[in-house]
Amino acid sequence: MNSAARHRMSDLGRRVEARRSRLGLSREEVAARAGSTPGYIALVEEQLPTPGIEFLIRLADALDTTLQDLTGYTADLAPGRGRAGYHARTDEIGEQECWSLLDDHGVGRVAVTSGDGPQIFPMNYQVVGSELLLMTGDDSLLARAAASGAVIAFEQDQMDEAFSQGWSVLLVGPVRTVSNRVTAGALKQTAYSMPWAGTERDTVVVLSPHRVTGRRVSVPGAPGTSSEPDS
Repeated sequence: MNSAARHRMSDLGRRVEARRSRLGLSREEVAARAGSTPGYIALVEEQLPTPGIEFLIRLADALDTTLQDLTGYTADLAPGRGRAGYHARTDEIGEQECWSLLDDHGVGRVAVTSGDGPQIFPMNYQVVGSELLLMTGDDSLLARAAASGAVIAFEQDQMDEAFSQGWSVLLVGPVRTVSNRVTAGALKQTAYSMPWAGTERDTVVVLSPHRVTGRRVSVPGAPGTSSEPDS
């Protein structure tokens, strides 16, 4: 989609496209699930239609989400407001699957220790091989940590509110500043997005984790799980 078409997208269209992409579904697949046509799904994503409530409910079901999330009603609410699942269990996630869950980019949380204690803040990231690319301001807490080769933590998670389950991935290791301008420029070119927080964040920082761990909370009977709890 070109930039002009994306500019015409409604808030609903952006959420539909983002959710569909996250699930790895084509417009044809979403249309089949929602009892619609690929052309109408494209219209919802790219233009400014006013779908009826019946279709929106079917579309939310097709995208494995809720009507409230799809329409942005819960956008300013903290996640995880539902109750814990029945007979929930926690399993460790292997390193290879952890990287797979991180995908190649996204938004996670960076934890850096300062003189005032630990500080945690969200940042968008890019996976480059077995390292994590971050961009920050030249005098930020993260940039100062990278200049000294400090060890930081990075966390990313995903929750399925409807079924009270989800996963969390944790990376721990030293960060370094990429000072070579050619190398830094090449890394920036690989990034899916510039920092969401805005401009003047041109310092390229790389996290080389020595520990990659993850946990998954699952509920029997929920999608992707067996119907029986562990005995």
